[in-house]
Amino acid sequence: MDASSAAHSLFAITQGDPAGIGPEIVVRAWHEAPDALRGAFVAGDVAVMRRASQLVAGPGGIAWPVAQIAQPADVQQVPPRCMPVLQVGEPLVPPDYGRISAGAGRSAGTAVEWAARAALRGEIAAMVTAPLHKEALSAAGYGFPGHTELLQAEAAAFQGCSIDDVPVRMMLANDELRTVLVSIHVSLREAIDRLSRAGVLQTLRITHASLARMLGRAPRIAVAGLNPHAGEGGLFGREEIDLIAPAVADARAEGIDASGPYAPDTVFMRARRLPGRTAGEFDVVVAMYHDQGLIPVKYLGVETGVNVTLGLPFVRTSPDHGTAFDIAGQGIAKADSLIAAVRMARSLAGN
Repeated sequence: MDASSAAHSLFAITQGDPAGIGPEIVVRAWHEAPDALRGAFVAGDVAVMRRASQLVAGPGGIAWPVAQIAQPADVQQVPPRCMPVLQVGEPLVPPDYGRISAGAGRSAGTAVEWAARAALRGEIAAMVTAPLHKEALSAAGYGFPGHTELLQAEAAAFQGCSIDDVPVRMMLANDELRTVLVSIHVSLREAIDRLSRAGVLQTLRITHASLARMLGRAPRIAVAGLNPHAGEGGLFGREEIDLIAPAVADARAEGIDASGPYAPDTVFMRARRLPGRTAGEFDVVVAMYHDQGLIPVKYLGVETGVNVTLGLPFVRTSPDHGTAFDIAGQGIAKADSLIAAVRMARSLAGN
């Protein structure tokens, strides 16, 4: 197998914040879904992952051994029931669970940077990110509110262009619903102020291109309104009339199967794939701001939700939950969402 073929089968899973549940759900994923993890390795800290392995094993249990690898290709020589870990950054003394620290934020951020750069160089097929803590990331000196913005900056730097030239969007998906966000980690006031015809159209273009690759056909895109009842003809706001509907018309003129704006309190139900039904009325809903789109998906099942960053020049997925500092270190965190994220990354990378 040549180097390019080998890279096509390799996946990096970043450890997440060492004080959160990220490391333990990574270990649990190896226990529960070893077939899904073939070709995968952890980008993070060896000591942190060894602590997590012992935590999952429980008192008196035998922890899965951690095999420190020197480079991604070494994962092929790691025996079964052994978790390969690439030490990224300076070794860390594992921090207390559930506590924000700059050291933990730096360790988590460094792992994400390493994996993004490896993906951009074509050394790995995809990256799956365990949760990081935004306050810890900030304490470590990062100027990004989360993974999405950090990865966007890495892609722009690699391509030698501005961040504006690498437009990305967040998609959250589970077995029943997909939603893509026009704006992500900004205040509600800022999300409303930023709303524009161009921004909605750009979101529709990114959604169309990404979902077409994923589904193998043109997606049916529903667009949610911003205001109650999608503005009720201007009675509750004019954003639908002045910004959103024109963007939908622009997209349709380009051959994109988009429709709306629809009342945001019902459109998600129309798109939902119910058990026993092949599909909803739409393949995806474009939401105007963070909570409008994420609440419906998370309500339907945070355990199996997957976050996908659309628009990047590489595959990145993530579980649909945070660091859960309140239960970190108890050994009770579930790995379902992380496993779903790994499976989706493998599918998107053509594995």
